[in-house]
Amino acid sequence: MSAVPFTFPIRVLPEDIDFMGHVNNARYLNWVQDAVLAHWNKLAPAEEVASKAWVALKHEITYRKPAFLEDDVIAQTVLDHFKGARAFYTTVIRRGEDVLAEVKSSWCCIDAETLRPARIGEHMRDFFFPDSE
Repeated sequence: MSAVPFTFPIRVLPEDIDFMGHVNNARYLNWVQDAVLAHWNKLAPAEEVASKAWVALKHEITYRKPAFLEDDVIAQTVLDHFKGARAFYTTVIRRGEDVLAEVKSSWCCIDAETLRPARIGEHMRDFFFPDSE
């Protein structure tokens, strides 16, 4: 079971470009983080957004093609599943039809006040997996 993909537009900035003339590999991870957090902020109820934060636990990234300044880039992220305090995402970064990178990542939900892991309530399935039974 996975949710509907969330599309996040990316603006390639001059500071993203490395000495080889393309986007630095580390910047892709920032894009993944931006996309995942935007996804949470868009779909989760306001009280959940206010009371929770996210910490990246693991990223597995496969680079396919470089991105350049002025490229029209999007990150398409999908929540694969969640369990306990962990959420598992797949993010594909594209320029048009070209896949630039594929990322599998896991995240820990934390309480915004205590900074301790916080279980993701089962009620959240309705927001992220609306067609599941």
